[in-house]
Amino acid sequence: MIREQINELVERALREDIGNGDVTTRAIVLPEANVTGRFAANEPGVVAGVEVAAMVYAAVDERIQFTPDLNDGDLVASGTFVGTVAGPASGILAAERVALNFMQRMSGIATMTRKFVDAVSGMKAVILDTRKTAPGLRLLDKWAVQLGGGQNHRMGLFDMALVKENHIAVAGGIAEAVRRVRKTNDRDFLVEVEVRNLDELKEALGLKVDRILLDNMSLEALREAVGIAGGRVPLEASGKVTLENVGEIAATGVDFISVGALTHSVQALDISFLVEPPA
Repeated sequence: MIREQINELVERALREDIGNGDVTTRAIVLPEANVTGRFAANEPGVVAGVEVAAMVYAAVDERIQFTPDLNDGDLVASGTFVGTVAGPASGILAAERVALNFMQRMSGIATMTRKFVDAVSGMKAVILDTRKTAPGLRLLDKWAVQLGGGQNHRMGLFDMALVKENHIAVAGGIAEAVRRVRKTNDRDFLVEVEVRNLDELKEALGLKVDRILLDNMSLEALREAVGIAGGRVPLEASGKVTLENVGEIAATGVDFISVGALTHSVQALDISFLVEPPA
C-alpha cells in the first residue's frame, strides 16, 4: 500500500512537470540517443530519496537503468556520487528535475533529523516529527525522518488521539475532552493530552492517558514535570525546539521531543545531476 501511494506521488509530480511533453528535449534530443548521467552530493549529509528517484525513472521509461551508489540513510560526503542513470536521453532529461526535487528534499529532512538525533545522543529522549509537512508529501517527509534516525509521531488525524488546547476549549476541560475520546475510541488508539502548565499536567496524570505533551514549557518546568510524573506516563516536550536547545530539553528527562522544524523548514541538500557527453 505504501509503495502504491509513493507511485501515485511520483506520477502526479511527473504530470505536473512534463505535462504533454518536454518541448526543449523533444526539439534537441534525437529519439535514439542514449546517455549516462550521475547524481552527486555537493555537501555532506544523509542521503534519502534514492529509491524514489529510481521509481521516477522507471515511471518515465522502463528502459532507463538507475544504479544507486549509496542507499537511503547513508552518510554522504561532498563530491560523492549518489546514483547513476543510463538509457534513453529523452526520458533521463525529462525526469531529472522531479528525481532531484524528491531526493534533495528528503535528504535535507534526513540530514536535519540526524543533527537533532546526534544532539541528544546518550540521553533517552527520542526525536519525533510532527504533521508540519508539505501538503501531499507527508509520507515521504516522514520516511525521510526515519532515514535520519528519528521516529514518526502520528501520520495524521486518523491514527492517534491527540487532545490539544483547542479540543479542550471546545469540550470545556481536559477531563471532559478525554472522556469523549474514550467513549468513541473503538479502535483503541493511543490517547495523548497536551498540557500548558503543571496544574494541567497533574489533572492529565489522574486520567491515566497514554502520553502527555508538555507544550512550550521552560526548562525548569520540564524538569519539574518529569519529577511530578515520576515515570507513570511518557512525557513529550514540544514547542520552539532548536538545535541549540534540544540537548538541554533532553537533559530534563523527557521521553520524547517533537520538532516541527524537521519538515516545515526544510533546507534541501545540494545534489546535482550531469550527463556525460556522448562518445
